[in-house]
Amino acid sequence: MTRTMTGGCQCGRVRYAALIADDDAYLCHCGMCRHATGGVSIAYKGVKLADVTWTAAPPDYYQSSPIAKRPFCAACGTPLGFQFLDGDAMDLTVGSFDDPTRFRPTSNFATETALPAWMDVSHLPGQRLADHAPVADRWKKALGKLPD
Repeated sequence: MTRTMTGGCQCGRVRYAALIADDDAYLCHCGMCRHATGGVSIAYKGVKLADVTWTAAPPDYYQSSPIAKRPFCAACGTPLGFQFLDGDAMDLTVGSFDDPTRFRPTSNFATETALPAWMDVSHLPGQRLADHAPVADRWKKALGKLPD
Protein backbone atom coordinates (compact mmCIF):
# COMPACT_ATOMS: atom_id res chain seq x y z
CA MET A 1 0.00 0.00 0.00
CA THR A 2 1.48 3.32 -1.09
CA ARG A 3 1.53 5.97 1.60
CA THR A 4 3.39 9.14 2.44
CA MET A 5 6.04 8.78 5.10
CA THR A 6 8.03 11.58 6.69
CA GLY A 7 11.55 11.89 7.99
CA GLY A 8 14.48 14.16 8.40
CA CYS A 9 17.65 14.97 10.24
CA GLN A 10 18.32 14.89 13.96
CA CYS A 11 18.01 18.65 14.50
CA GLY A 12 14.86 19.01 12.36
CA ARG A 13 16.26 21.55 9.89
CA VAL A 14 15.95 19.14 6.91
CA ARG A 15 12.62 17.34 6.58
CA TYR A 16 11.07 15.25 3.81
CA ALA A 17 7.88 13.49 2.78
CA ALA A 18 8.21 10.47 0.51
CA LEU A 19 5.69 8.25 -1.26
CA ILE A 20 6.53 4.71 -0.20
CA ALA A 21 5.06 1.82 -2.19
CA ASP A 22 6.44 -1.20 -0.31
CA ASP A 23 8.38 -2.34 2.76
CA ASP A 24 11.55 -3.40 0.91
CA ALA A 25 14.86 -1.92 2.07
CA TYR A 26 18.45 -3.06 1.80
CA LEU A 27 21.80 -2.88 3.57
CA CYS A 28 24.80 -1.44 1.78
CA HIS A 29 28.19 -2.70 2.97
CA CYS A 30 30.46 -0.75 0.63
CA GLY A 31 33.42 1.13 2.03
CA MET A 32 32.14 4.47 0.71
CA CYS A 33 28.88 4.11 2.63
CA ARG A 34 30.71 2.96 5.76
CA HIS A 35 32.90 6.04 5.67
CA ALA A 36 30.04 8.39 4.79
CA THR A 37 27.87 7.21 7.68
CA GLY A 38 30.40 5.99 10.23
CA GLY A 39 28.53 2.68 10.45
CA VAL A 40 29.45 -0.90 9.64
CA SER A 41 26.70 -0.82 7.00
CA ILE A 42 23.78 1.45 6.19
CA ALA A 43 20.10 0.66 5.67
CA TYR A 44 18.53 2.34 2.64
CA LYS A 45 15.05 2.63 1.14
CA GLY A 46 15.05 3.24 -2.61
CA VAL A 47 12.62 5.90 -3.84
CA LYS A 48 11.96 7.84 -7.02
CA LEU A 49 13.18 11.44 -6.93
CA ALA A 50 9.72 12.58 -8.03
CA ASP A 51 8.26 10.91 -4.91
CA VAL A 52 10.39 12.92 -2.45
CA THR A 53 9.49 16.43 -1.32
CA TRP A 54 11.82 18.37 0.95
CA THR A 55 9.34 20.04 3.29
CA ALA A 56 11.65 22.28 5.35
CA ALA A 57 15.15 23.38 4.37
CA PRO A 58 16.51 21.27 1.52
CA PRO A 59 19.47 19.03 2.32
CA ASP A 60 23.04 19.95 1.67
CA TYR A 61 24.87 17.65 -0.74
CA TYR A 62 28.35 16.23 -0.74
CA GLN A 63 29.67 14.75 -3.98
CA SER A 64 31.23 11.62 -2.51
CA SER A 65 32.55 10.14 -5.74
CA PRO A 66 32.65 10.82 -9.49
CA ILE A 67 29.26 9.08 -9.82
CA ALA A 68 27.27 10.01 -6.71
CA LYS A 69 26.30 12.63 -4.15
CA ARG A 70 24.88 12.31 -0.65
CA PRO A 71 22.22 14.49 0.97
CA PHE A 72 22.91 15.45 4.58
CA CYS A 73 22.20 18.18 7.10
CA ALA A 74 25.11 20.61 7.46
CA ALA A 75 23.78 21.79 10.83
CA CYS A 76 23.73 18.43 12.66
CA GLY A 77 25.58 16.11 10.27
CA THR A 78 22.82 13.54 9.76
CA PRO A 79 23.37 11.42 6.61
CA LEU A 80 20.08 11.33 4.70
CA GLY A 81 20.81 9.23 1.66
CA PHE A 82 22.63 8.41 -1.52
CA GLN A 83 21.96 9.56 -5.08
CA PHE A 84 23.67 8.89 -8.39
CA LEU A 85 24.50 12.05 -10.33
CA ASP A 86 22.29 10.73 -13.14
CA GLY A 87 19.02 8.85 -12.92
CA ASP A 88 15.61 9.40 -11.41
CA ALA A 89 15.94 7.61 -8.06
CA MET A 90 17.70 7.94 -4.74
CA ASP A 91 18.09 6.04 -1.49
CA LEU A 92 16.94 7.51 1.81
CA THR A 93 18.52 6.26 5.03
CA VAL A 94 16.01 4.06 6.84
CA GLY A 95 17.06 5.57 10.17
CA SER A 96 16.07 9.07 9.02
CA PHE A 97 12.38 8.10 8.68
CA ASP A 98 10.20 9.18 11.60
CA ASP A 99 8.82 5.64 11.81
CA PRO A 100 11.22 3.18 10.18
CA THR A 101 9.44 0.12 11.61
CA ARG A 102 7.59 -0.51 8.33
CA PHE A 103 10.76 -1.43 6.45
CA ARG A 104 12.27 -4.90 6.18
CA PRO A 105 15.71 -5.72 4.81
CA THR A 106 15.35 -7.76 1.65
CA SER A 107 18.94 -7.78 0.38
CA ASN A 108 22.56 -6.90 1.00
CA PHE A 109 24.65 -4.88 -1.44
CA ALA A 110 28.45 -4.90 -1.86
CA THR A 111 28.76 -8.14 0.06
CA GLU A 112 32.39 -8.51 -1.02
CA THR A 113 33.27 -5.71 1.42
CA ALA A 114 30.86 -6.65 4.21
CA LEU A 115 32.31 -7.05 7.68
CA PRO A 116 31.37 -10.68 8.49
CA ALA A 117 31.45 -10.25 12.27
CA TRP A 118 28.69 -7.63 11.99
CA MET A 119 26.36 -9.52 9.64
CA ASP A 120 24.38 -11.28 12.41
CA VAL A 121 24.51 -9.89 15.91
CA SER A 122 21.19 -11.32 17.07
CA HIS A 123 22.98 -13.80 19.34
CA LEU A 124 24.66 -11.05 21.39
CA PRO A 125 23.26 -9.92 24.75
CA GLY A 126 21.33 -6.68 24.77
CA GLN A 127 20.62 -3.90 27.24
CA ARG A 128 17.76 -1.43 27.36
CA LEU A 129 18.60 2.27 27.68
CA ALA A 130 16.46 2.55 30.82
CA ASP A 131 18.56 -0.14 32.48
CA HIS A 132 21.88 1.64 31.88
CA ALA A 133 21.99 4.22 34.67
CA PRO A 134 25.00 6.28 33.46
CA VAL A 135 23.18 7.21 30.25
CA ALA A 136 19.57 7.09 31.50
CA ASP A 137 20.36 9.43 34.39
CA ARG A 138 21.93 11.97 32.02
CA TRP A 139 18.79 11.98 29.86
CA LYS A 140 16.50 12.32 32.87
CA LYS A 141 18.57 15.23 34.18
CA ALA A 142 18.54 16.97 30.79
CA LEU A 143 14.95 16.25 29.69
CA GLY A 144 13.18 14.97 32.77
CA LYS A 145 12.61 11.70 30.91
CA LEU A 146 14.21 9.24 28.50
CA PRO A 147 14.20 10.25 24.81
CA ASP A 148 11.55 8.83 22.49
